[in-house]
Amino acid sequence: MTRETLDQLCVTTIRTLAIDGVQKANSGHPGMPMGMADVAYVLWTQFLRHNPKNPDWPNRDRFVLSAGHGSMLLYSLLYLTGYDVPMAQLKNFRQWGSITPGHPEYGLTPGVETTTGPLGQGFANGVGMAITEAFLAATFNRPGHPIVDHYTYGIVSDGDLMEGISHEAASLAGHLKLGKLIYLYDDNHISIDGSTDLAFTEDRLKRFEAYGWHTQQVDGHDRAAIAEAIRAAQAVTDRPSLIACRTHIGYGSPNKVDTSAVHGSPLGAEEVRLTKQAYGWDPDRQFYVPDEVLAHFRGAVERGAAWEADWQNALQAYSRAFPAEAEQFRRALSGELPPGWEDALPTFSPDAGPLATRAASGKVLNALAPLLPTLIGGSADLAPSNNTYLKDYPPFQAENFAGRNFHFGVREHGMTAILNGMALHGGVIPYGGTFLVFSDYSRPAIRLAAMSHLPVILVFTHDSIGLGEDGPTHQPVEQLAALRAIPNLTVIRPADANETVQAWKVALQKRDGPVALLLTRQKIPIFDRTGMAPADGLARGAYVLLDAGRVYPDVILLASGSEVALAVAAHARLAEQGIAARVVSMPSWELFQAQPESYRHSVLPPGIAARIAIEAGVTMGWERWVGPHGAIIGLNRFGASAPYRVLYEHFGFTVENVVLRALETIDKSKKR
Repeated sequence: MTRETLDQLCVTTIRTLAIDGVQKANSGHPGMPMGMADVAYVLWTQFLRHNPKNPDWPNRDRFVLSAGHGSMLLYSLLYLTGYDVPMAQLKNFRQWGSITPGHPEYGLTPGVETTTGPLGQGFANGVGMAITEAFLAATFNRPGHPIVDHYTYGIVSDGDLMEGISHEAASLAGHLKLGKLIYLYDDNHISIDGSTDLAFTEDRLKRFEAYGWHTQQVDGHDRAAIAEAIRAAQAVTDRPSLIACRTHIGYGSPNKVDTSAVHGSPLGAEEVRLTKQAYGWDPDRQFYVPDEVLAHFRGAVERGAAWEADWQNALQAYSRAFPAEAEQFRRALSGELPPGWEDALPTFSPDAGPLATRAASGKVLNALAPLLPTLIGGSADLAPSNNTYLKDYPPFQAENFAGRNFHFGVREHGMTAILNGMALHGGVIPYGGTFLVFSDYSRPAIRLAAMSHLPVILVFTHDSIGLGEDGPTHQPVEQLAALRAIPNLTVIRPADANETVQAWKVALQKRDGPVALLLTRQKIPIFDRTGMAPADGLARGAYVLLDAGRVYPDVILLASGSEVALAVAAHARLAEQGIAARVVSMPSWELFQAQPESYRHSVLPPGIAARIAIEAGVTMGWERWVGPHGAIIGLNRFGASAPYRVLYEHFGFTVENVVLRALETIDKSKKR
């Protein structure tokens, strides 16, 4: 058998596996895998350095299927090249309990580098991966010891390039000159609605050239041309590359090729037969893999083992030559924090006067930076406001990939998805900041971070109407509730500077999901903890900050963030009237819910019906904690432009109103 014949047989096998998987599931997207099989085959057999028996090998090339709807393309390649994705899983595509879901999910399927499907997300994730490779290489490599040296490849679609997030990420990638980022664009001219001419007619390559990318255009079914284009992209080291591969969606289907009908629906039994006949394939065989095809693909196992063995040898040589750097590198890859890092955490005295929690956060970051060399991040053009800048460290730029401060530009969505890619790559502790109100711009990427259990830290400042004069466009009221609605996202709104320290401690130790820190613009008191509980109670989500002086209080005052100070002041006023109040600082619902029931009941005794929640945001969700007889002081409307003290008074966030509502609630509970 000639090599050309074997190559064609391999490509046809990829196509027919995708066709059969979608047909058996009676749902899915066969057209893209059929169209991109040639491109994927060339990339995976001639260029991609990976180890199927160790999908987590640190120096592997990354492959991102940003066009996640074509997941059967990826699953077929994973099976064929020897990953732990057996044929039975291809046959169980899109079914309950399978590891082959409709769109790729990170952490579920061996070899899947990121969760994709929402278009544009994978594009930006890949930028984050390339950034991390560049940073780790600049930080740890030494002359003659390139222990970090790999590419990030991806397959992107028309839909990816239409989404705004790809514009944000592509612009930044071009600015940073990420030469080891190579994307293969499935330029098939078809979208769900029909031809891309309906809505997508700009010159995509010129757009990417304007971003600073190296671009090429090839026939996506000419394997030699594809290989030549990838080699040319590798040779351009100072620009990311986009290779437009002109393909035919549903390649080989007699009646559906180049139509939207093949995008998101099975071919149908008769069209499957006709397509297989057109391929010269037995139409009566499903999930058929010729022996010579499997043997050829499985060569990836031996090659991958050899590549990793060579790297391990290089790593050992590096460790002998640079033992301190090697230990830092090992910790970075494992996510392990260095001994004694907690000793660097600052403590804030109330004698220093009020301090915004955003300012406290910045002090924590800078105290930790010398001990955590892979703590890197930045802001969406708000570093002075978010306090995210690491002093005494340079910015990450094309001229200095060892920089630790990122200027993401006004690109909140792109920033967050790039942070996801950095976390997916591994080896760094990524964080990013913006105003809380702009978390809405980031929400799709935050959701995927939570779904993928990624250790990303989000710094959201200007967390309420307390930001004042900028007005309702910038004052978040619904965002806190919206973030709390995302499963596996830990939201923390600390009450003072020392709670902020503890919030960072929680965030840095959490490895199985993102953490959002919600911080004030305005200065707020630092509590004198004499007679109060220590701030480390934050780790449990809610704790009794100030008690009533007896076992069962008359009323419980719950609050988060800046409103905790109101509860503390109200506690004193109520005491003057002989009312025993308990103040509960509740910075994180998620952390509190994770505590044993016995602890939760110790903080919020079920027998105490008189409860008041105080938070400068929408009241939705607080009913869970105050119960049917409690009350909530919140803000179920947009804010206004005025000094924040005026706003707090106008909207009822005053000690007087808290006391009044507490007395009303006590009276109501007695009449039950």
